[in-house]
Amino acid sequence: MTAQMTAQTTDGDAVLALNQAFYRAFASLDFAAMDALWARHLPVACLHPGWTLLMGREAVMDSWRALLAGPQPPSLHPRNEQVVMLGDTALVLCEEVMPGTVCAASNLFAREEGGWRLVHHQAGPLAPAAERGPTPARRLH
Repeated sequence: MTAQMTAQTTDGDAVLALNQAFYRAFASLDFAAMDALWARHLPVACLHPGWTLLMGREAVMDSWRALLAGPQPPSLHPRNEQVVMLGDTALVLCEEVMPGTVCAASNLFAREEGGWRLVHHQAGPLAPAAERGPTPARRLH
């Protein structure tokens, strides 16, 4: 294994661990843990299911503060996590499994001050498997 492949594997493992920490913070209603995951200086954005786009750290963290202060969130856990390393950014694509629904989610991480930080989260419901049909060909249109 080359040094570059080892670094990518190590970075990928670190990003996946942070992705798990994101879902643990949500499940435990831990705003301090959620706040620690998000970038402080890089631009951040968030698209919660059914919400409009939130831009900027203050708006994003206000949304998490409100969500985590509310009633117990639904049981939610990620599955099928895949990480794509893109230099100093990393994209985690996964499914969020909740009672009665599954959402597709993307979590974008970037290096900030020597560590990985979350800069974007987006999730939205998937159609039931029967409605999605067969897996589409690997092309855009």
